[in-house]
Amino acid sequence: MRKTQTIASFGVSIATAGALLAMASGCSSGSGSTAPPSTEATSSASASSPPGTTQPATASAAPTKPSTVPSPSAAPATSAPTAAEQQLAALSLEQRVGQLFMVAAKATGAEPGTMRALKEYHTGNVYLSGRSKAGSAATAGVVSSLTGTVSTATTGGVPLFVATDQEGGYVQVLSGPGFSTIPTALVQAGAGQAKLRADAAIWGKELRSAGVNVNLAPVLDTVTSPEFAPSNAPIGHFQREYGYAPGTVSTLGNAFADGMKDAGVAPVVKHFPGLGRVVPNTDVTSDVRDTSTTRNDPALEPFHAAITSGTQWVMVSNAYYDKIDPANIAPFSPTVMDTMLRADAGFKGIVLSDDLCSAAQLEAWSDADRALNFFGAGGTMLVCADPASIPAMQQAVVKKAATDASFRAKVDAAALTVLRVKAGQ
Repeated sequence: MRKTQTIASFGVSIATAGALLAMASGCSSGSGSTAPPSTEATSSASASSPPGTTQPATASAAPTKPSTVPSPSAAPATSAPTAAEQQLAALSLEQRVGQLFMVAAKATGAEPGTMRALKEYHTGNVYLSGRSKAGSAATAGVVSSLTGTVSTATTGGVPLFVATDQEGGYVQVLSGPGFSTIPTALVQAGAGQAKLRADAAIWGKELRSAGVNVNLAPVLDTVTSPEFAPSNAPIGHFQREYGYAPGTVSTLGNAFADGMKDAGVAPVVKHFPGLGRVVPNTDVTSDVRDTSTTRNDPALEPFHAAITSGTQWVMVSNAYYDKIDPANIAPFSPTVMDTMLRADAGFKGIVLSDDLCSAAQLEAWSDADRALNFFGAGGTMLVCADPASIPAMQQAVVKKAATDASFRAKVDAAALTVLRVKAGQ
């Protein structure tokens, strides 16, 4: 997959916005509480002084002293800000924070809480949840109501990522006219790599026709064996696995991801660093722990292959990993997100949480602390299944970013990452 996923419509929108902003002298929208970009943002966006240096004068026939003092060499010119960097500079702090959240919207029609998150709290991303049998045309109408909230006041004009869970089998949000019935991953695997990629491209085109541009799939977790699968509540029990060896999962799971990219839909590989060895499900059980997976585990192969080939979204699981960071669940672990994903795997895209608003694994933390811990540990975008949690989460992040320079730098860097992916950079 080093076919970097590109959402063409976002690239056009943000590039156009960047050009207009450049002509408008960089006025920021929203509350105007814009701080200097983070280190990541300023690496190529910081302005340099105009060269304007004078060349040494030509000597006269018989000079008694130099007619001018030679000027130092001109400083190297800095590159022009990218469209994403220009867009970041124009966003208020509240709008930057909004880009870091993905809120749930019922696939049959968004509820008031979702619309409030989009309109009042600048939330920049949404995913269709639940189940809808209404078909593609009806889904497109729901999506239109969501994307219609985009404005200068809400997101600074930045388009939404619109996602859903369309894995297949037990996890298929959208069905009805215009949507195929997708089999489980275990059944998909039987088609082989080439056929699976072609099938996934068809399923991706169906999503795209309904206005969905991100699929929260495929699952790249390696379940240890067919015998263990029924006991593996989150994955094997529902046949969400592509096989029982990392190489098999890598080949087939990434074929699904490639097919999605062929259709112009961004795949999200999940659930790093893996849920194939746990017994309980973090959605309904607390203190779920993986006692086996290590920092350099062979089961990480499918994720590394996805990253190497250009996938720009990785979802992190909600489990504890005793041999990696026993004190922190994965979305609160700098070891998992910064060390393993960023440093070890070289990942530069969006580190996406699993649901941090309704999962039983998170019940010990307040909404505010869930958000602060996730972004403090290096997360990029937080998934929230309960729109009622958005106000407390986003307000906590804005408040801390306004007073803590180190945390603000993380917020700005994460927002720039989201904008770069939206721009196809």
